[in-house]
Amino acid sequence: MDADDTARAPMAKAILQSKELPWPMEIGSRGLVVLFPQPVNQKVEAVLARNGLSAKDHTAEDINDDTLLLVMEDSQREKIREDFPDAPHLQTIAGFLRLAGDIPALYGEPLTEYGKCYEALEFLIEGVLARLKEEEEQ
Repeated sequence: MDADDTARAPMAKAILQSKELPWPMEIGSRGLVVLFPQPVNQKVEAVLARNGLSAKDHTAEDINDDTLLLVMEDSQREKIREDFPDAPHLQTIAGFLRLAGDIPALYGEPLTEYGKCYEALEFLIEGVLARLKEEEEQ
């Protein structure tokens, strides 16, 4: 999740949608503070296009008890925990893989940082899919 849902989260969603999923999943992304729908950041679209992906079908989804919420930063996790104290499946994307660290915000960063974020997200998403498949097989 991004605060405004225009950068990291739609990028992560597009990456996940491009992967071979172990079973059918509904994949969504949503901001913490979205007063009105905004287009995806142009740098995100450029990085996704360079990798053969798009966020054009990006829409917000509702949260329910079956939703795995993977956020970019600890601060986002804490904000969601305040608003949804009973959210059972809420972690940072790195924390889900038992790794430390946040995915840094991209606002105001050059295009090269968006590319680095894409690479980091792709690595983490591969790990998330591997863990989900492993858990399903147990």
